[in-house]
Formats: sequence, C-alpha cells, structure tokens
Amino acid sequence: MTDKLNLTEPSHDCPLCPRLAEFRALNRQRIPNGFNGPVPGWGDRNAQVLIVGLAPGLHGSNTTGRPFTGDYAGDLLFGTLLKYGLAEGEYLKRPDDSLQLKNAFIASAVRCVPPENKPLPAEVHTCRPFLENEIKQLPNLKAMLALGTIAHQSAIKAAGGKLPKYKFAHGAVHKLPSGVLLFDSYHCSRYNTNTGLLTTEMFEAVVENIVKHLPAA
Repeated sequence: MTDKLNLTEPSHDCPLCPRLAEFRALNRQRIPNGFNGPVPGWGDRNAQVLIVGLAPGLHGSNTTGRPFTGDYAGDLLFGTLLKYGLAEGEYLKRPDDSLQLKNAFIASAVRCVPPENKPLPAEVHTCRPFLENEIKQLPNLKAMLALGTIAHQSAIKAAGGKLPKYKFAHGAVHKLPSGVLLFDSYHCSRYNTNTGLLTTEMFEAVVENIVKHLPAA
C-alpha cells in the first residue's frame, strides 16, 4: 500500500477520505460537466506569497477546477490581488480567462469539496501532506495568508509550527519557525461579508500589509 505521506498530488479519484469521495461521486452526477476532483494548487511557483483557503466551493473551484474561481469568494480575493499587484489580467469566473497570479500561489487545507463546506478534522489531517508539499515547492516563500481558522491551523502545522503558540485573529501576523510570516484573515466568503464579519476594506488591509512586508522580488 502506498504511504499517503509520500504522495505529492492526490489522484482525481483520491480515496483517502471516504466521505469526500462519496460526495464527489454524487456531485459527478449532479454536475456532470464539473471538475469534481481534488483541486490542485495554482499560481506562480516562484511566489513569495502562499494563500491558504479552506476547501473548494461546490459551484466554485469544485466545478471549475481552479482555486476560488466561480464563486463570490473569488470576486473579493482576485479583485484584491489585482489591486495590490499580486495578479494580472481579467477575472471572469472561469479557468480560461486571462487572470494570472504574480508572486502568489493558492492552495487549500482540504482539496475536495466537503458537504456543507465543512471538512472534518480527520479530513484536514489526511489532506495536510499535500499542503506540506506545496510549501516545499515554493522556494521563495516569505509569507502565507490563511483564510479562516482551519486554514490558519493547517498552514501552521504544514509549516512545522505548533498551534498553542499562534492564535487566529483577523489581521494578526505570526512569525513561524522557518521565518515565514503568517497573516490571518477571516475567509472572504459571501457569508462573512453579508454578515459584516469581513468588509472589503478589512480584507484589503491584510493584503496590503502582506505586500508591505515582502522583500524586493
């Protein structure tokens, strides 16, 4: 049996999380033209910034196959990245648009869409080796942006840190053992913006702070 810790990328039919695999099979019937698989990381492999999300959205990246593409969270995320020079082109909510990330890379704590957008702790743990691999493949990494508590916790563990030392708070900045800076933000979901937990200005302030902390590329 293959040790999952040695896998660098999950297969399109990854069986490691039975609940997510079952949900994937159901979605392949409901959304037959969708991607419906573990969504790979995407962006600039020479990036200084890694953005860590929670998991694919059902009608977002689970359908399109590109992180944050096709749902509201992508509107706010990519609009902000474009504003602060971490992306270029035009975001049209589809993977064949002209959008490209600059000095940024996106990955998720969990690569398969979970029911009700709520992955189980065991699923986050099982998927973490893939996030660890993404970090290893970013030789110029200087900063990570964690979108929400689960992404915060998974990013810290994937980078070799210990949770009690780093508490999640919107706008917080943590220095990890590797020297990489971890920036926290509430997730840029429609729910968080509709309830006022996160405003565009709040999210832009975090990204602006990241850019200010980056050394010259």
